[in-house]
This record gives sequence, C-alpha cells and structure tokens, in this order.
Amino acid sequence: MSETDQFQETIHDYSIKALNSEDIIDLSAFRGRKILFVNVASKCGYASQYAGLQQLYEQYRDQLVIVGFPSNQFLFQESGSESQIEKFCQKNYDVTFPMTTKIKVKGKNQHPIYRWLTKKEINGVEDFKVSWNFNKFLVDENGTLIAHFSSSVKPFDDQVLKFFISETQNE
Repeated sequence: MSETDQFQETIHDYSIKALNSEDIIDLSAFRGRKILFVNVASKCGYASQYAGLQQLYEQYRDQLVIVGFPSNQFLFQESGSESQIEKFCQKNYDVTFPMTTKIKVKGKNQHPIYRWLTKKEINGVEDFKVSWNFNKFLVDENGTLIAHFSSSVKPFDDQVLKFFISETQNE
C-alpha cells in the first residue's frame, strides 16, 4: 500500500520511500521481527544515539529491525538534503539499518506511519506525543505497538533491552 493510503489495519500494511532512493521500505517484509521506529536528526544532541542504534541492530538483527525517520520538525536539526543525511549517517555512524525519506512526525501533515504510532484509535493501544528527536516506538513481531521511549532513553537502556534479553536467555 502507498504512504498516501488512509489508515491501515496493522503497521505491516504501510510502506515508505527509502532515504535518497526510489526504493520502497515495505514494513510487511519485517513481519516476525520487532521494529523500532526512531525519528532522527543529524544536528540533534541525541545524534550520538545512532551508534547505539546501529549496535543494537547488529546485535539483535535476527529479532529486530530499526527504521530511522529523518525529520526537521524540532529546531531545524535535520535541515540537510537526503544525500547529506545519508552521508552523515554513513561517515559518522556506519548506519546500515533502513532509513526513510524525510517526513513530518507530528502536526497536520504527520506521516501515516506516525499517525498509526501516535493515535490510539489507529494503533489500538495508546496515544503518544512525539516531543523531540530520537523518540522510539517498538512494535512486536505481529505488528502490535508494545512500547514508546522518550529521546533520553538510549538504545541499550534496560527499558529497551528487556524486550530482547529475556527472549535470548530463554532459547
């Protein structure tokens, strides 16, 4: 389904254009793994979290996909072109997890994926507010929203790891 379609049934029904590319990221390809959605910005004080996100992605890639969503809605901290964003992520953090085209994560022109993540009437779980860059939303293997983390919660925080470590230890 296209990113302009109205509300979908599950997060797996959505797709979005990839960063600096004509490729499409189809979230249905991630069924069976958790997905961590992160709104990112290169000039944000939290940008160093890219390193932890990349490490988390590498360490748990059999269980987890991270998708970065560049957004310029907080103090213009992602004002560069998509090419500049891609170069920043590669040069500074060797990012290999999927990154999307630049989007709006809040407000009138909020992208449909972020409407799903933040609106209880669509996600069926809870309303959330994207208050700054590097907010994180976690959905389970079936596409159910299971957690929201504020910007200050780092990728290897216990609040995040508890969704992966217990599964790993039980195997």
